Amino acid sequence: MSAERSGAPPDDGRVLDVAIVGGGLCGVVALRYARKAGLDAVVLEREGRVGGLWCRVPAWQDIQISPADWTLGDLPLRGSTQPHILANIEAWVERFALGSGIRLNTPVQCARRAGTAWELATPHGIVRARHLIAATGAHNTPVLPDITRNASTVREFHSSALHEPELLSGRHVLVVGGGASAFDLLELCFQHGARHVAWAYRGLRWFLPTSKPKPIAGSVRGFARLQASGKTTAEQSAAIGGDMRERYAKFGIADIMPARPFDVEHDQLMPGRAGMLANFARIERHRAGVERIEGGTVTLGGGHRLEHVDLLLWGTGYTVDLSYFEAPEIASIRTLEALTARCRGIVRSADAPNLYFPGVGLDGIGSAPWAYSLLARSIMSHIRGTADLGDEVRNRRTNHFDLVEYLAPRDPASYPPDSWRALYRAIALDTPDGQPYAIP
Repeated sequence: MSAERSGAPPDDGRVLDVAIVGGGLCGVVALRYARKAGLDAVVLEREGRVGGLWCRVPAWQDIQISPADWTLGDLPLRGSTQPHILANIEAWVERFALGSGIRLNTPVQCARRAGTAWELATPHGIVRARHLIAATGAHNTPVLPDITRNASTVREFHSSALHEPELLSGRHVLVVGGGASAFDLLELCFQHGARHVAWAYRGLRWFLPTSKPKPIAGSVRGFARLQASGKTTAEQSAAIGGDMRERYAKFGIADIMPARPFDVEHDQLMPGRAGMLANFARIERHRAGVERIEGGTVTLGGGHRLEHVDLLLWGTGYTVDLSYFEAPEIASIRTLEALTARCRGIVRSADAPNLYFPGVGLDGIGSAPWAYSLLARSIMSHIRGTADLGDEVRNRRTNHFDLVEYLAPRDPASYPPDSWRALYRAIALDTPDGQPYAIP
């Protein structure tokens, strides 16, 4: 059953149990678990198809984990790039007949509290619900630094907008940023034969140097086994950080090792980029930001000038966009860290007891789809009154099987007290690397 394309929301005067803003994987998974819980729910998606951010990014963009870690249950994932991810999300809609609960071309223009419920203004009318799940994620608005431009001849692309990577061939390219997007752009430069590659960054994120392809290097099964073995987060950080430092030395890239130690409670575990590492000596590196562009010259912080630049690629990430909320304390949130700080019980908003943000775990270590399924199931239990997610503030990442440890004592309906620990330990230790985790 395909998603409804008319955009007409169920504005017949009734109040739904749950409204879900966003039809990406998180929103689709939330709808699946709302229906399993017997709740009346609808997804409101601004695009003309499900997929969220994956509808808009270039076809070359891929996931940061292995395909087995992305896939839920036995739904096939035939690759790790944008077309495959979109197909996988659409497969969820088809498999669980969710289409009748999804309203496409229906952006939420304003979300406001109306007594104990929510009113969501859309171009097609008002949707009312007792609970609101903001499944719009943390990657909403591309970050483009405000710099001075004077008669610039440099073509600029954010990583989310470089739809024709063949433009890099034979060009002098400057990549800006120190995280996953910048690493991907550097990889792309060498895949498509850029003539000269410069890289500017203020800070750097940890990643796992490796010569293996990302779909293999991105597996989080080893981390799951560390968790299941009973190691503390400090011990996990030490083990992973020690391995990373050895790899940085092995690949001769100690110059780009982050200054602070790796910390699983605050860092993402990103796979290495084999092409970037193989061509590392060819990269002209600068620890500085971009200040201005004049003609074809890019001036960096400290006054260094890069001449004859053809393309500037911004690998500068995204900000959170919650501007559709009427409440200024929510609408003003711009970062994942700020959103996490305003949540209780991992996902419950501190500003409204019936508002949930499952995307706060998006950039942790682990399988985001699997985490969404665990969170969605417990959110629905909380709504039904069979769970209490609590009021704890966790200004850190709750990764992978640590999420189970947090949710289980608070959601006994989903985690039988006498069996959940053995079950999930077996999942962590015994699931073969190439086999997806079972849908909970």
